Amino acid sequence: MTNALLSDWSTPFGLPPFDAIKDADFAPAFDAAMDQARAEIAAIADNPAAPTFTNTIEALELAGERLDRMLGVFYALAGTDSNEAREALQRAFAPKLSAYSSEITLNAGLFERIEALWQGRDALGLTPEQARVLMLTRRGFVRAGAQVQGAGRDRLTAVKSRLAVLGTQFSQNLLGDERDWFMELSDADLAGLPDFVVTAARAAGQDKGLAGPVITLSRSIIVPFLQFSTRRDLRERARRAWVARGANGGQTDNRAIAAEILTLRHERAQLLGYADFASYKLETEMAGTPGRVRDLLMQVWAPAKAAAQADAAVLEQMMHADGVNARLEPWDWRFYSEKRRRAEHDLDEAAIKPYLQLDRMIEAAFDVAHRLFGLDFAPLDVPLYHPDARAWEVTRGGRHMAVFIGDYFARGSKRSGAWCSASRSQRKLGGEVRPIVHNVCNFAKPAAGQPALLSYDDARTLFHEFGHALHQMLSDVTYPSISGTSVARDFVELPSQLYEHWLEVPQVLAQFATHAETGAPMPRDMLERLLAAATYDMGFQTVEYVASAMVDLAFHEGAPPADPMVAQAQVLEQMGMPHAIGMRHATPHFAHVFSGDGYSAGYYSYMWSEVMDADAFAAFEEAGGPFDAATAKRLERFILSAGGSAEAEVLYTEFRGRMPGVQALLKGRGLAGAA
Repeated sequence: MTNALLSDWSTPFGLPPFDAIKDADFAPAFDAAMDQARAEIAAIADNPAAPTFTNTIEALELAGERLDRMLGVFYALAGTDSNEAREALQRAFAPKLSAYSSEITLNAGLFERIEALWQGRDALGLTPEQARVLMLTRRGFVRAGAQVQGAGRDRLTAVKSRLAVLGTQFSQNLLGDERDWFMELSDADLAGLPDFVVTAARAAGQDKGLAGPVITLSRSIIVPFLQFSTRRDLRERARRAWVARGANGGQTDNRAIAAEILTLRHERAQLLGYADFASYKLETEMAGTPGRVRDLLMQVWAPAKAAAQADAAVLEQMMHADGVNARLEPWDWRFYSEKRRRAEHDLDEAAIKPYLQLDRMIEAAFDVAHRLFGLDFAPLDVPLYHPDARAWEVTRGGRHMAVFIGDYFARGSKRSGAWCSASRSQRKLGGEVRPIVHNVCNFAKPAAGQPALLSYDDARTLFHEFGHALHQMLSDVTYPSISGTSVARDFVELPSQLYEHWLEVPQVLAQFATHAETGAPMPRDMLERLLAAATYDMGFQTVEYVASAMVDLAFHEGAPPADPMVAQAQVLEQMGMPHAIGMRHATPHFAHVFSGDGYSAGYYSYMWSEVMDADAFAAFEEAGGPFDAATAKRLERFILSAGGSAEAEVLYTEFRGRMPGVQALLKGRGLAGAA
């Protein structure tokens, strides 16, 4: 039998032939592609010709292409539709990929060629983009240990390999806990739940093979349950299960894994000559130092905490008025906050949701992209990896720009959260290559024949991830290493968070927020109330986020904690964490930080980018409106198409003319006067 992963693909747009790929294909394809990639690297390192930008840097940019193609397919499947075979493959691939990476960056002959180019860079006649790629390549090798000598090189390889294994294990443990826990509900247990929550719970029960409704640990189900259930005992049970993910004892417990990860990261940083992992990680980010991160977070913490404490007092009074003479607890906050929102803003989630149909919100995201950037989206009838996934061709003026794949519904085989990835990135080197971009969400799946309805937060998530997708689709660079979202971590969230602002443009909702049954547009007074309440409960949201970011920073600054759970508690106590609010991501399920290095010492990045996104949207408002053509053109030129072709601060300043201050963020969150 032919292994589809090793064949040439004559599919539309070079899409993976998902209908021909079997799990049994991955291991032999991985081995073959890895052998080919190693041979390509060896050919570069052992080239007898003097190093040139073409035979060294450009050759490195293209090396391992078949391996990248195969892994793009595999990790798309592993993240969205996991099974035992794919989880076993992940565990097998992780240390092998780490070893392969170390072989490249610790290859003395290869680094010697790169270093020769770097030292003679002024005489190479490089374009600005080429000079940037050379600098980033050399920096990447140095930060991976190319200049480490002696036994430290072997130890660094071992540390990185162990970290790869632990990150995979952390992710799989979390998925296991989220997949296995559920709470069955009787008819009496449905008290207070609106129809859309009951429908979602019944669909979740069917997914589990059960006759009745269940609450799972999917955010799109458990959050509305906590908002509406009048059963305080069940809210407590559900909320405790939600925050206990990764901390239930047994084989899926992540606490010891987190401790080992932190210890190894610290050792890695010190092997590379840094005081601690935060200093290492932040060196190449916009923030630069842990001190600058802390300064931003604490500027936001004080007004957010003040707002949250004022809200907590109101909510506790409401609870007492209901006859519950107890302290406000974390499982009470969302319930009484929803009641307060109905009372103060005349907004009922159950009344809003029929106007926020998934398909209409996708149309809205597409329409905004058309008005800003001239993009058009046409559905594709192609084989995909799951029946829930959909695909569109993205064009502009008839030119193919990208394939966009959307996978929106929660399922037990999909990891939690929402993300954007590219199974193929844009590049011009070696011929024009356009991207294949994925948006993955975890919205509640409706019953058969019913439209999928979103909360306003869900709709915001959809726009957020589509902003990331635009960063990939509009990429226009030569080299794949700087394509799309290959930018500083605290810059990568700018396009996504900026795009959320268009959901709040009244004319967008007026056009696309239409009732699922009647087709009528959202009533104008409801629309106005919804937008007026955009910053409602922002104290709570900001406190749970900043607490997580501060714990992440503390974990990676200085010596690693012996017990991360004790250290987490100490940080929260020092901050004066409000009792009824928990971290958005507690340590045992903090996948951003422990499933890989991506957001380690970097969870603050969302807020760093938010300082810019509030200011960037103001550029449109100052120019005359949210669809100002000249501002959109500058945004594409300097941000969305530029990838990592220049330093983030340079790109933003080219777009806006200056860097912003924190006041724009505080104003956008409704916290400017809360301190």
